[in-house]
Amino acid sequence: MTIAADLADPTTDPFEVARSAAEVIAAATGSPHHDVALVLGSGWGETADRIGETLATVANTDVPGFTAAAVSGHTGTIRSVRIGETDRRALVFGTRTHFYEGRGVRAVVHGVRTAAAAGCTTIVLTNGCGGLRREWAPGTPVLISDHINLTATSPIEGANFVDLTDLYSARLRELARTVDPTLDEGVYAQFRGPHYETPAEVRMAGVLGAQLVGMSTTLEAIAARQAGLEVLGISLVTNAAAGVSDQPLSHAEVLEAGQAAAARCGALLADVVRAM
Repeated sequence: MTIAADLADPTTDPFEVARSAAEVIAAATGSPHHDVALVLGSGWGETADRIGETLATVANTDVPGFTAAAVSGHTGTIRSVRIGETDRRALVFGTRTHFYEGRGVRAVVHGVRTAAAAGCTTIVLTNGCGGLRREWAPGTPVLISDHINLTATSPIEGANFVDLTDLYSARLRELARTVDPTLDEGVYAQFRGPHYETPAEVRMAGVLGAQLVGMSTTLEAIAARQAGLEVLGISLVTNAAAGVSDQPLSHAEVLEAGQAAAARCGALLADVVRAM
């Protein structure tokens, strides 16, 4: 039986697969414990290099429950990184499983559950997204203050009623603003994808209270709360959302904006992690 089939099998305990993954990571990195996890979305790829020394790199395909990167601009590795000159360790995921890949919600949140099993108490979830506010030009980082889950699913199984009132940590958002006082914040809405939103859907998201739209993050954040992790969410506005400008949307535009903002975003997030 393959690992992917294990996660898809409803009789399999996804937390047990996460524990197995954490054991493999501990053995491969020589570090039995990590403190902070980061999931790097589009535009955030330089972060790991700026946090500190990479002590070990593990291919996703060598770890139970993980697969190769499926999206251009993502890296299919897991890195163990020393945070500055301290003894603290960051577990850096260079890619994520998106819900639109069709591998199920368990696969989407497997990295989060693995991070918790590896000892992390904090997770940083990043993404590239569309912005609804015209003043947020491509390349603008925005803190996530709350989210709207439009995927019509949840990673939580059974009668487990998890409180999401303060899902995105106010403490961590304030810490981020001590690093960069210009950081704005907004509500993120996740659509299923992989198609981009229509202008009408973007207007709907705005009416619901969102200022950011994308195809990731909310399911991971819910799973992180269930696992007891403190969550910091940061979006990189890579384009104006559909209908906000008269320009068509493309993944090439997302990659271009991410590359242009990589140095700033990498330095910002590395400073935030070192301050945690």
